[in-house]
Formats: sequence, C-alpha cells, structure tokens
Amino acid sequence: PHILEMAAHPGDPEPGDLIEIFRPAYQHWALYLGDGYIINVAPIDEGSPNRFASATSVFSRKARVRMQLLKDVVGNDTYCVNNKYDGIYTPLPVREIIRRAQRLIDQEVSYDVLGNNCEHFVTSLRYGKAVSGQANRAITAIGVATVAASAVTLLSFLRSRTRERQY
Repeated sequence: PHILEMAAHPGDPEPGDLIEIFRPAYQHWALYLGDGYIINVAPIDEGSPNRFASATSVFSRKARVRMQLLKDVVGNDTYCVNNKYDGIYTPLPVREIIRRAQRLIDQEVSYDVLGNNCEHFVTSLRYGKAVSGQANRAITAIGVATVAASAVTLLSFLRSRTRERQY
C-alpha cells in the first residue's frame, strides 16, 4: 500500500524543489520550503501580493520576497515540480538552499523580466546560479524580431536606391 500512495502523488514537492506555476500567459516560479510553503518574488506595486498575474506586474521594477502557502499562490492555476536544470547544474545541499531562502524572506529585490525574474530568483537559490529559460526565449524572440526588422529596413533601403538609379 505504501508504494501505491507514493505513485498516487508523483509530483509532491520536496524541500528545495523548483515549482513551476502555469499562469494564463506565462510561468511563475517558486521554491518549495516544506510544510506547504514556498518562497517566491511578488511585485510590490500590485494590490494582491499572493497573485503574480497582472500584465503590469510582469514589468515591475521592484518585488518582495514572500513566504506563502503554495495553494494560495497557485490559486486556480496548475503547477508541477520542475528541477529542469539538475542535469546541467548540481543543486546545493537542501539545508543550504533553505537557509539561503529564509535569509531573503520579506526583502525587497529588483525585478526585471529578462535579467532578474522569478525563475532567476529560485534557480539562484537551488543552484547558486541564476538561470531562466523564459528570459532566454524572450531575448531570442526579441533578437529575431530585431534582425527581421533590420532586414526589412535594409531591403527597403536597397529597393529605394535601385529605383533612384533607374530614373
């Protein structure tokens, strides 16, 4: 019976696990502390501190490190344990992860989607290195859009020069 219980809840978080919360337009990240609690960053300028859902909050410049119940932060959304960088980086010892996390509770931190977001925050706690696949995808998308816009501008310029020569 014990094995069946374990199989029934394969996604139950352990202290130090990264929690990926699926919001309608993006993913929010938290770190599981234990006993139902997580640590995460939440924008200071948003009315509801336990949700990270408004579009303006994603671009907020300041955030507060909060210890909250996982169920309150998840709300009606879904989540999973996602220690996706474990194959690349060695997690710090769980005791060290929790100690580092607890030191930051209620601290104000800078926040920015590309350079210092909620995924950077939790990966720095787990691995001692801030990484974000979300930010990398956004930076790549911005880079591709910039290259495409530059190519269109260059083509327009070349086309106008060719027309000038014909007259």
